[in-house]
Amino acid sequence: MINKNNHIVGVDIGSHAIKVCQLHKIGRQFKLISVGSSLIPAGAVEDGVLQEPAEVGKVLENLLRNLKIKNQKIGISISGYSVIVKKINLENMDDNALAEYIKAEAEQYIPFDINDVYVDFQKLPEKKDNTDRCDVMLVAAKKEVVNDYLEMLNDIKLNTVLVDVDGFALENRWETTSEVSENVALIDIGASKMNINIISEGVSVLARDVAVGSEQLTDQLMNSLGLDYIQAENIKIGNIGQDHNREIIQNIFNKTCTQWVLEIKKAIDLYLANNPDKPLKSIVLSGGGAKVKGLIEYLNRETGLDVILFNPFRSMIYDAGKLDKNYVESIASEMAIAAGLAIRTPSF
Repeated sequence: MINKNNHIVGVDIGSHAIKVCQLHKIGRQFKLISVGSSLIPAGAVEDGVLQEPAEVGKVLENLLRNLKIKNQKIGISISGYSVIVKKINLENMDDNALAEYIKAEAEQYIPFDINDVYVDFQKLPEKKDNTDRCDVMLVAAKKEVVNDYLEMLNDIKLNTVLVDVDGFALENRWETTSEVSENVALIDIGASKMNINIISEGVSVLARDVAVGSEQLTDQLMNSLGLDYIQAENIKIGNIGQDHNREIIQNIFNKTCTQWVLEIKKAIDLYLANNPDKPLKSIVLSGGGAKVKGLIEYLNRETGLDVILFNPFRSMIYDAGKLDKNYVESIASEMAIAAGLAIRTPSF
């Protein structure tokens, strides 16, 4: 018997759209129950901060109603300048002592007033060659930003039981689909931000957000060629071509995608400088920007790494009579963060 109340509905609120994913766990397998997305008004969310909470709430409420989701326990994730993720190295201590240390000393590691942020941490596995010290992943999120989301969700009668960080939600889903522990760079390219999370020996060692995204391409195509939004989106993902504007389009793609790749290579170079004996196996690409025509090949060429388009629904089962196979496949790469939230279960 499946207890639906023991599962979180994953809600990924981006600057362009809200993505929702509902899963059930049956034995060791996940079943996809509901999945969908809905556009939000331009400017309603900027750099991870709610600007128009009532509008976003209305879109989410309608999306959940259309998907017939009645489970009120949801999980969200946040990103952007209001979130700091930092790995720190400390003297080894037990969990209680570590919690006390973080409480007393966290402010020296983050650029915010300690009274203005929620702080959490995760002790990373000890290195075999040094048991006197330990690595700790420290996370700080601005209370004002988090509280705005919680208030908006509460206003539409939703019970938020999880607030995660985009990169960790992505990592969570990757770990459940990957059969072996490989050193990989998880890259999620959204509309206005790119999330980079490098996993080494099963542990996140570098996590950052970069303020670039696929909306750059859409806007430039619209402005340069006088296109509407739908036309620009279709050119971006290769559904339609414009031979007479090929050179202009190529220049736009080259300039923007080069910027993305430089940011990715910068993160990889930093990782390799600190971990020269732990090369990366591949880049795992997700998000709406992952569907940009030619990006996978370009990234492979520039980094020399295998580039995998991440399908968070791989190995999942679903009712083909209720969910269209083509739709599930077309939306999969955009759903990685929402799915990473949805596989979590409440701790109460």
